[in-house]
Amino acid sequence: MAYTGMEGRNVRRRKRAMTGRLIGTAMLAATLAWLSPSAWATEDFPLREKYESVGLQPIETAELAETLDSVTVVDARSTYEYETLHIKDARSVPLASASFNATVKSLAEASGQPLVFYCNGVTCSVSYKAAIKAREAGLSRVRVYDAGVFAWAKAHPEHTTLLGAPLESADRLIADEQFQSHLLPEDDFYGRIVASTDPLIVDIRSQEQRQGVSLFQMRDRHVPLTTGNRELNGLVQTAMREGRPMFFLDATGKQVRWLQYYLEAQGAEDYWFLEGGARTLYESMGLK
Repeated sequence: MAYTGMEGRNVRRRKRAMTGRLIGTAMLAATLAWLSPSAWATEDFPLREKYESVGLQPIETAELAETLDSVTVVDARSTYEYETLHIKDARSVPLASASFNATVKSLAEASGQPLVFYCNGVTCSVSYKAAIKAREAGLSRVRVYDAGVFAWAKAHPEHTTLLGAPLESADRLIADEQFQSHLLPEDDFYGRIVASTDPLIVDIRSQEQRQGVSLFQMRDRHVPLTTGNRELNGLVQTAMREGRPMFFLDATGKQVRWLQYYLEAQGAEDYWFLEGGARTLYESMGLK
């Protein structure tokens, strides 16, 4: 039906008012959904819902910053990751260490403070598993900083340590783009190795991960990251001096991200990582 004159103008005003109310309601609903704890738990922190069901309470970045003096922060990652980047004054207690239970109990008793465990980020479950293990060891005051070390470093670089020195600025963190620029899919990784005259190939997996198997027909050097950078340093410096490209293999494509901080600190440029690590090679061979 067509409306004319004053009646038409009134109908159009009512339609505009109704449309505005609908838009406003939709925006409000979206805002409330974004602000709701359940949305944060399932979208921004995918592990929270699973572990909150067993009574583990996460701590946010702002709260941790305000209570640093009244909690003991525990880095549950590997020693190598801790030595590369960690929250200032955090204690290194790797989840995989044989003395984990005894060490965390000793820390709790000595400080009289709650323990806050952290690892790499929102998809890393190491901090949650460490907190559960600590509770099983008899500790009740444990929390989890599940935002992880990168979120902390970006928010509080002044309270972050990089390679043994204050981070000072989040600009010193390696961006995803810089990491991706040194990451190669399997065919390109092998192609560069074949095209290189004298490449340095280094398997940085642990003894358990490597299981005595060379994936490069014994052309690679096995230098586990668990041994630190001392053994690796001689190989890297020689390769840089001789202009040899460097290729690094880890278990799943994640350890090399920490190795990159060391390589960049040494001024290395011609280095490459295998996307997905050894897992990619095993999958391409039909192995689990």
